[in-house]
Amino acid sequence: MFTDFKKDARQVNGVRIIYRIGGEGPALLLLHGHPQTHVIWHKVAPRLARHFTVIAADLRGYGDSDKPEADAEHLYSKREMARDMVELMATLGFSRFDLLAHDRGARVAHRLALDHPAAVRRLILLDIAPTLAMYAQTTETFARAYWHWFFLIRPAPLPETLIEADPELYLRSVMGSRSAGMRPFSDEAFAEYLRCLKLPGTARGICGDYRASAGIDLEHDRADLAAGQRLQMPLLALWGEQGTVGKCFDPLTEWRKVAADVRGKPLPAGHYLAEEIPELLLEETLAFLL
Repeated sequence: MFTDFKKDARQVNGVRIIYRIGGEGPALLLLHGHPQTHVIWHKVAPRLARHFTVIAADLRGYGDSDKPEADAEHLYSKREMARDMVELMATLGFSRFDLLAHDRGARVAHRLALDHPAAVRRLILLDIAPTLAMYAQTTETFARAYWHWFFLIRPAPLPETLIEADPELYLRSVMGSRSAGMRPFSDEAFAEYLRCLKLPGTARGICGDYRASAGIDLEHDRADLAAGQRLQMPLLALWGEQGTVGKCFDPLTEWRKVAADVRGKPLPAGHYLAEEIPELLLEETLAFLL
């Protein structure tokens, strides 16, 4: 995986962030979701590197990046996680870049584009609607499918303890319960996700991420709405037509409430677009970015 990519680390915003970099050309930052790592991009990164300098990073709390102790919700706010990535890109010489992000990484990307609009040229968000809209419109169907949203925000140490007791069971329960089951994930990629989930502090980081999304992140989102702050750069929203987001929400309508220039559509997949339909995702991504 990631042939011709270099794995490295940078100290930014008080944490050590691990990333891979490869290719040449304009910068493209890739951000992963839960419960995975930057390895989700292994099927698409080599093609993207023909056109871009590709940086695939592990979010704080995930993968091999640092996993700080959570101080209530603020160390895992999307504002802090976004600042990690802006500083990472700056240390690599990129003050402006394109951004492709999935799931939790897409929530970080949304905040990054709001807080640092000059840094983002174009934005692609995969299989999410805005966090505030999803919590505000929660239904029984959504809660049953996204049970982990409500499990992970329980007070410590309950969710952390249960994850750490059997990381593989947790991983398979989250990833395998989606529409495609475990089929999209190569043995090598799954082994990497499991290795990282077993690292000390990963369960803590995951819970910190989700607790922040149900707390301080909603405060930040409400403040943006009250101030009329919207994304101004071109935004492409893609989601899986077999997934929960498109069934429970209207992604384009919700993104158009918070962004000025939105296009998008469902794709024939479930949640894990980069691993289920890499060729189709590449086609949509390159058409939007080039």
